[in-house]
Parts: sequence; C-alpha cells; structure tokens
Amino acid sequence: MNRDEQKLIRRAQAGDSAAFADLLQIHAQFVYNLALRTLNDAQEAEDIAQETLLRAWKALPGFRAESGFQTWLYRITINLCYTRLPRLKVESAALEPEDAVLQPQKRRRVENRLMMSELRNEIYAAVDDLPETYRLLITLRHTDGYSYKEIAGLTQMPLGTVKNVLFRARKQLQQMLASHEETVDE
Repeated sequence: MNRDEQKLIRRAQAGDSAAFADLLQIHAQFVYNLALRTLNDAQEAEDIAQETLLRAWKALPGFRAESGFQTWLYRITINLCYTRLPRLKVESAALEPEDAVLQPQKRRRVENRLMMSELRNEIYAAVDDLPETYRLLITLRHTDGYSYKEIAGLTQMPLGTVKNVLFRARKQLQQMLASHEETVDE
C-alpha cells in the first residue's frame, strides 16, 4: 500500500466519500474481475462487486490496515462469492452462425471463433473443476496477472507454498484437459 492510498483510506475512514470514490477507482475492476472469475457469471459478478464495495464502505471505519486494502477487499469478495456459488447454475452459451449460407472465408472465421470459444469454455470448465485453492491461484496468476509475490501477499500464503500449489494446479489442469481431449477423440 502506498502513501497516497493510505491517505485515501484514512480520509474515507473519517467519512470522506470522495476519498472512498477514489479508492473505488483503484480497486473496483479488481473486485469485479475476481468475482467474475470465481462465479463465471457477469451479472452475479456485478452484484457481488457492488455488495463488496457497499460492505467495504460500511466496515471501513474498522479497517486496521494489518493487511493491504486490496487483500481486505479480496477476502470480502471471495467470502461473498463462496456464499453465492452453491446457488448458481452456470450456463455457457455457444456461438452460432447467423446465416446458414455463409461465404467460405466468413464461414472459416466463424468456425475459428467457435473453436476458440469452445476451447476457452473447456479451459474455464476445467479450471472451475479444480479444487478451490487451485482455482483461486490459477485465476490470480493467469487471469489477473499477479506475480507470485503479490499472490502470496493477497492470500497470506508463504511464497514457496504459492509456487508449489500453482505447480500442482497446472499439472492437474493439464491432466484434466488431456483426459478430456482423449474422451473427445474416441
């Protein structure tokens, strides 16, 4: 947490809504992306993001800065997601060509988009099937682009544990995708 952010937090804790709005500018996208990746539903992610920020505003006077502000938001978001997750039924919609008769070049582009969409859905589905900790670390590293050190700070795991868990998560993901590919080829 840098000094400017610390000042914003102190001002927001004193009731300055403009300072809190500035904090939202910094962290709102992180909260939304985390919720989206966890829930895999844009509308639910938006709801969770709004609820997270509302809860953060209400709880801000009690924030003691023992961990980073983003880590605090991360915990609020994840807790809200995990309470909502069992109630969700996630559906993935496939792209379909608009016209039955497409020109060959346009047809190839649509087919390529369909294949990429299917591959992306397969990867997301495989990530969603990972154990909770694996899914979370894979998301933070590969979707959100956090470094190992940043992930360790966010999750409060030792750096070596983060690296080890990510290695095992990637290995399991690779095995899941390979077994899925074998099933498709049969």
